[in-house]
Order: sequence, then C-alpha cells, then structure tokens
Amino acid sequence: MDKLERLLNLTLTLLETPRPLSAMELRDRVPGYPDADTSFRRAFERDKDSLREMGIPVALELIAHSDPPTDGYRIHAEQYYLRDPGFEPDELAALHLAATAVRFDAAHGIEGLWKLGAVASGAIDEAGAAMPETDAVAALPGDKNLGAVFGAVSERSTLTFGYAGAQRTVDPYRLDHRRGRWYVSGFDHDRGEERNFRLDRIEGDAVAGPPGSFERPSTAIAGGPAQPWQFGEGETVSARVLIDPEQAPWLRQHLGGEGTIETQPDGSIVATIEVTNWPAFRSFLLTFLEHAELLEPADLRADMIEWLQLLGAGSAASPSTGGRTP
Repeated sequence: MDKLERLLNLTLTLLETPRPLSAMELRDRVPGYPDADTSFRRAFERDKDSLREMGIPVALELIAHSDPPTDGYRIHAEQYYLRDPGFEPDELAALHLAATAVRFDAAHGIEGLWKLGAVASGAIDEAGAAMPETDAVAALPGDKNLGAVFGAVSERSTLTFGYAGAQRTVDPYRLDHRRGRWYVSGFDHDRGEERNFRLDRIEGDAVAGPPGSFERPSTAIAGGPAQPWQFGEGETVSARVLIDPEQAPWLRQHLGGEGTIETQPDGSIVATIEVTNWPAFRSFLLTFLEHAELLEPADLRADMIEWLQLLGAGSAASPSTGGRTP
C-alpha cells in the first residue's frame, strides 16, 4: 500500500469516528502502517504533518475517561467539508461555464460543481433543466507552485523562494498567464523594486508567510511581462531610444502605454524603455533599421555598435563559402 492510499484511509477514519482515537487505535484501524513501534510512530507523525500541510484540520483532543489521560485524534466534519454557499441556479450555471471552458492541465472542475448542486451531466439553468457539457476553449498549464502563489496573492502573504541561484523575498501583487507561462508580479525585498518572476523558474518550493503581511499599492499594478525584452532575470536597465517621425506612431502603438515617451519638435520621439533581456531588445531595435538610434546607456550603445559591425562583416563574406572569406 502506498502513502497516498494510507493517507486517504486515515482521513476517512478520522472523519467517521464519533470520538478521538489514540495512535494505537489508528494503527489497528488504518492498514499500511509498519509493525514496529518506532517505525509506526515515525510514519504516523509524517502522515499527520502531511494532512495538516494540505489544510486538513486534524484535531488533538483528550480521550474522555482515559486512565492515564491519553491524547486522541479526529477530524471534525464541520471544519473539513465545504459549507453550502447557497448558489442560485444562474450562479451555478456561470460556475459550470467557467469550469468547463478553461482546463488546467488534465484537471477537471466538474466534480467540485457536483458538490455545489450541479448534476453530473452539467449545471442547472433557471428553468431547472440540466445544461449540456461545454467543450473547453482554453487549456492552461499548471505548475507545482501555482496553488501556493495564488493563495499568497489572495491572502497578501509574503513569499520566499529560490530564483536564479538566490533566495528571494517577494510581496506578490498579482498572478498572470502570458504566452504560455505563469508570472507573479510583486515587490522584491532583495532588489528593492517591483519585479516579475516566472513560476516554472522558481527553484524548489515557494513558501508563503502569514496572511496580511503587506498592503497592495493603491495605484494600478503592472502585470506579467508582455514584451520579449522583459523576459529576463537580469537587472532592469532603462534604455533611451530615438525613433524617426515616420516610425514613431507604430512604436507608440506597440508599447501600449509602457515606458516614457518624449516628443521632439520634428515629430521624432525618445522612448525610455525598461529592459531585462538585452539580446531580445537589441533584435527588436534592428527591425527599425536606420530609423532608430540607441542613445543610452553608453555600454549597451557600444555593444549595439559592435554587434552591428559583426553582422556587417558576416554579410560581406561570400555566401558560396559558407560565410568564410576565401
């Protein structure tokens, strides 16, 4: 018997018992525990910790009339089962549509709707008729830290996790799904600024602190990165770019309000853009050809010039020799 099956049996036993059960009683009633006393104690302690980490309220109570006094364990049904939220038929129908239209990996939300009052074949409309199953129109990938991060955002709990070889402490403001990836945006205590983090690049487990650990900003909270040059873990650099008048309207529209734009008398613009992925931003600037000039910072400007010179040298080589000069 594997641990998961033993945990399920333990949960059911603790739920159904009318009184607290001692560890020895649980050992007799729940199959799968080792015979040796020491091994049983270790396995039982681990199982209790596992259930509590999953949010299952295992209560420790004194067994009545025990001599000597003995502690027992049980799970109170009112603390374990979801209370009836009292949804109306139209509210159940809306939940049914949301649960069936979007899927997380292979997970399915219909079973949860059954517990809320929806029938197995679908939700119930206002007339009391069963609604047909809805085909999924979107499938979102999951992540091992998605639940912890979502809970931390909802409860305003500070997160700690490993990222890019360093330990981070972050106040998570919001969770976004962009271009097939999950991102958490928040204030990075270690960097002293707001940053974006890809959940699939978190090293190990994200650990949430106590609820109400921080206050969200009263202003709008920026979401996950939408531009290729924001997909990076490097330090944020402010790049100033001069764009010719004929290309200025396109860049304004592409940025969509991101960055700072200064309009020049001749119609050109100077855009200040936050960059964390320099190679991606460098490639983006190349699409403007001679209509864009990187002004600052000086080290990136020098890197851009060197990169263009290398590109020019490569294109000047004879194609028939595979890019090598004869």
